[in-house]
Amino acid sequence: MNLRRLNYFIVLAEELNFHRAAERLNMAQPPLSVAIRKLEQELGAPLFERKTRGVELTAAGKAALGPARETLAHTAMIGEAVKLGKIGESGRISLGFVGSAVSELLPTIIPAFRNSFPSVELVLEEMTSVDILTGIDQRMLDVGLMRLPATQPNRANISVIERDMLIAALPSSHAQAKRKDVRLDELANEPFILHSPVSILHSIALIACQKAGFAPRITQEIIQVQAALSLVQSGLGVSLVPARMARFVPEGVTLLPLRDPVEIEMGLAWSADAAPAVANFVAVAKKACDTH
Repeated sequence: MNLRRLNYFIVLAEELNFHRAAERLNMAQPPLSVAIRKLEQELGAPLFERKTRGVELTAAGKAALGPARETLAHTAMIGEAVKLGKIGESGRISLGFVGSAVSELLPTIIPAFRNSFPSVELVLEEMTSVDILTGIDQRMLDVGLMRLPATQPNRANISVIERDMLIAALPSSHAQAKRKDVRLDELANEPFILHSPVSILHSIALIACQKAGFAPRITQEIIQVQAALSLVQSGLGVSLVPARMARFVPEGVTLLPLRDPVEIEMGLAWSADAAPAVANFVAVAKKACDTH
């Protein structure tokens, strides 16, 4: 159905006069009459009853007026949605994140993005760094907050968005807990609670221990940093956790800086041919983290 004819029908229904409707539409009266007749033929019923001084809506015309207005309104909405989508102000972004991003990154980035682009829907899912890169490569994910370095070949754009340090988490009753810092080799005989091998933090912790001259005795492997802290609290061992998790430390756990710092990084990953909404998210995330 011709949308222009629907608009002609609505204007004529409001004016009930061909001459005034034609003026309002900035067109001649004969083409308007032809367009209305074609619309009536398409619908299979007269929409207007012609009178000497104008027209009146027939029962069919009265029934059609509401849906015609709704149709044009929805058409306008489609056009506006396309416009916003083209510039990244509407749409949907799927975001993968590693568990440690919940401490500061997500609370910093998400409010900033929602303030700037409230019409963009964010769908969040906790994942491993490996799964984030796989999801981006397979176009199942738009953007991710992941641990660096990347351990697999990938086609994603990756930018460092946060730098941090690993620190030792000890039970507060531990003999070393009263110190200001600790050497990693001083914990060589302790049972270690580390991230599972699917986490980049697992590899980073192993390399740090190897550089300190020992292989850690791993007694527990966890996914969440909070789980590691809870197990340390229970006295089951010591752990290495990001320093930014300090505000989540439960009673009974002491965090000590390592005398030989172990740097860790969080990365922002996204597809090289990302949609405008994703490009906007990346820009907002970088800015928010630069000023945080």
